[in-house]
Amino acid sequence: MADVHDEIEARLSEVRQFAPSPEFAASANVDVSIYDIATADPEAFWATQARNLTWATPFTTTLEWTPPNATWFGDGTLNASVNCLDRHVANGRGDKVAYHFVGEPEGDTRTITYQALFNEVCRAANALTELGVVAGDRVAIYMPMIPEAIVAMLACARLGAAHSVIFGGFTADALAHRITDADCRVVITADGGFRRGTASGLKVNVDAALAQCPDVHSVVVVRRTGQDVNVVDGRDHWWHDVVAPQSPHHVAQAFPAEQPLYVMYTSGTTAKPKGILHTTAGYLTHVSTTHAMVFDLKADTDVVWTAADIGWVTGHSYIVYGPLCNGATSVLYEGVPDAGGKDRWWRIVEEYGVTILYTAPTTIRTLMKWGDEFPMAHDRSSLRLLGSVGEPINPEAWMWYRDVIGEGRCPIVDTWWQTETGGIMATPLPGVTATKPGAAMRAFPGISLDVVDHEGTSVGNSGGGFLVVNKPWPGMTRGIWGDPQRFQETYWSQVPGRYFAGDGAKLDDDGDLWILGRIDDVMNVSGHRLSTAEVEHCLVAHASVAEAAVVGASDETTGQAVVAFVTLRSGFDADDALVDELRALVSKMIGPIAKPKRILVTPELPKTRSGKIMRRLLRDVAEHRSLGDTTTLLDPSVLSMIDDLMRSTPSDD
Repeated sequence: MADVHDEIEARLSEVRQFAPSPEFAASANVDVSIYDIATADPEAFWATQARNLTWATPFTTTLEWTPPNATWFGDGTLNASVNCLDRHVANGRGDKVAYHFVGEPEGDTRTITYQALFNEVCRAANALTELGVVAGDRVAIYMPMIPEAIVAMLACARLGAAHSVIFGGFTADALAHRITDADCRVVITADGGFRRGTASGLKVNVDAALAQCPDVHSVVVVRRTGQDVNVVDGRDHWWHDVVAPQSPHHVAQAFPAEQPLYVMYTSGTTAKPKGILHTTAGYLTHVSTTHAMVFDLKADTDVVWTAADIGWVTGHSYIVYGPLCNGATSVLYEGVPDAGGKDRWWRIVEEYGVTILYTAPTTIRTLMKWGDEFPMAHDRSSLRLLGSVGEPINPEAWMWYRDVIGEGRCPIVDTWWQTETGGIMATPLPGVTATKPGAAMRAFPGISLDVVDHEGTSVGNSGGGFLVVNKPWPGMTRGIWGDPQRFQETYWSQVPGRYFAGDGAKLDDDGDLWILGRIDDVMNVSGHRLSTAEVEHCLVAHASVAEAAVVGASDETTGQAVVAFVTLRSGFDADDALVDELRALVSKMIGPIAKPKRILVTPELPKTRSGKIMRRLLRDVAEHRSLGDTTTLLDPSVLSMIDDLMRSTPSDD
């Protein structure tokens, strides 16, 4: 693969590498010796971390490994809800704030302590018990970003029932598939949620979905927006009717370490969504450890804002289970970044004294596109650490994040991980690891990563190839729900004995790790294999470009042609001269073969609610195919607008 990072880094040579500040290093939770300790005996390292949890029956075995099946801490017993709540209350920390909830409507806020959250989870667990939920069941949760969603998750965990949180933007058909595949008999939802200033319906989608799910016997509905909903007698129950009257006391049962905790569905481009299974002890160990170390958590003083949705794994791991296990205070925000104004985020940071901010590169680029004046109008001095998650971050966005949002003083942790990995796998450690704009740097302690070629041979420094995990880790998925064969074929057959992540990566001359994106995001132009991520990095290196998405479209002459979709930063105008300049930049930085055949300037890019750009749908647009399932999009009208623009705009060549 051609490498655009070299030229970008040359332009940023004066800031190519940032060493930890002496002040931050002096107070960091760990020092560089953590890498040697974890490398010398990874199982002992993870066992030490697991003992930070509260166990009903302490474990005596750490790992049993028969590829691809792992059992971590197998003879121990514990309860996830107890680790998130009971132990903090018992230790006299019930008055500590667990969540500052900020609804999308202005002024809609709640402060929820650990004691209050514990009480509500106990009430919900008692209510679910009355509805027949027992250990081993699955419960679907289809809700907006409100505290009751977290209560529902923890109540399920308390009962030993696996929850399956389904993103609130999914349609009835998508919802029905997930409910049926996991054999959920209870659904927890809301009348609706707020999005971009309007109330959207959720219960109406549940009603339509359940026409295909006859085995669901109970639906619990939170009144969120006040909109009218259909109530089915005997099946539907208002949350305030069945939860509020319950006792705030519930004695939690201990469950085996490998008790299923949740099933999360990931979308597939050519096959049905995969139900990724995570179990209890290993997952809690992984997310609590990474949350504490990667974010250098000071639980007594930090206010953590993971700006994601609990419908995705980032929300599960770093809004719910990681922070609560560690007794942290978090911000839970319901809305989009510009709800109530393009400075909404920075008002939240200022009001609540946010110290740690963790979000996606697409959101960072959007905030950057809006202009510096919005963050600079608010006090951000509370921030002490910034994080990035979801996809590779381009160096320009990384630098803006550091210099503007972090005022040049906040370390940036650029993290790589997946739904399947459960928690962070590669990242700098603040106060310990130097950072480079756009690099994930190195594996987290206790994680063994490698970059290999088609034969499974390590490529070494300065080489590129496929990212794999060499050894089992605690947070790893235990399988695809109901489909062990697909699990084996998808993740464990490409490089036998090792987990195949599906991402491309490279090691630079220093051996530091750069994630290049999904390997299926590779274009074949006249026999040349080009990474879409490389072309995107090149385009966003231009001062005018806020975001870019690149896809390969069928071409009679070259096999595939490069098609780019870009959004501009404020103050720049889209014209032919700019498009020509962008095409010339790609040609100069990568080579003429990579020059886009078409560049379409558009006000927005189609994104999921979690902030990921939907390149699969952009490929449909580029090839003039009918648009597929758009249910995961934050705003489906954006894609329709791009499709209309694509059809009406002549090719650049």
